[in-house]
Amino acid sequence: MEDETQETQNTAPEPEDFEAIKAELEEEKEAKAAAEASLAEKDTRIAALESELSEAQQGSEAAAAELAQVKEAHAQAVAKYLDVVRLANSTIPQDIITGDTIEDIDASLEKAQAIAGAVKATLEAQAKESKVPAGAPPRGEISVEGLSPREKIAAGITQSRAPTA
Repeated sequence: MEDETQETQNTAPEPEDFEAIKAELEEEKEAKAAAEASLAEKDTRIAALESELSEAQQGSEAAAAELAQVKEAHAQAVAKYLDVVRLANSTIPQDIITGDTIEDIDASLEKAQAIAGAVKATLEAQAKESKVPAGAPPRGEISVEGLSPREKIAAGITQSRAPTA
């Protein structure tokens, strides 16, 4: 037992050790307070960032809705432009002029006009080849061969009365 008492007495802290332990405890308390303050500051920053994120998401949703409206308005404008181009070019079949954008419609129109021009030129060339003059053919000299003298005199009188061109 004596050994136990001696061991207990040897391990009993001294007043200097108490002071060191108190100082260490104070340091730990200060470190804990600093950590808690840092955590509170981080929590505040996280809450601010979450608020900003929420606002950004709302803005993004609003922008997406506006973009959808703009796309719909654009599609309607392109459809109206297509109708106007088809009406303005009524000599070209409507199903030839197509497109999903204004550029596509313009390109389609140019191609259709080129095709229509080529067809028109071909038809005009064919029409010139088979052209028949209007009215009676021009009068030429009357052949007097085989006519009697009396018929020859009548033909001469008729020819002299005819207006000369």
